[in-house]
Amino acid sequence: MIRYTVKLTKSEVEELHSIINKGSHTSQTFRMAYILLNCDDGKYSEKVTNEQISKVLKVGMRTIDRVKKKFIEEGFEGVLERRPSNRIYE
Repeated sequence: MIRYTVKLTKSEVEELHSIINKGSHTSQTFRMAYILLNCDDGKYSEKVTNEQISKVLKVGMRTIDRVKKKFIEEGFEGVLERRPSNRIYE
């Protein structure tokens, strides 16, 4: 299994803190913000183990890995924004 390392910039950390402190976001956005902040291996926050994140947020280890992977592949905005559905409604 590939290990993804999340390193956030100071502006990204500040934006995640503002998301958490304001109540106008979806629960998925809050959860991803908390996961990214706790997984951050940069110099602006302390890293927490995946097991501890899993227990506190009551999410699975696979969810944490998916958020990390999405951050590495799609970037900061890709994690926080939902992608549009491809479903065609009749």
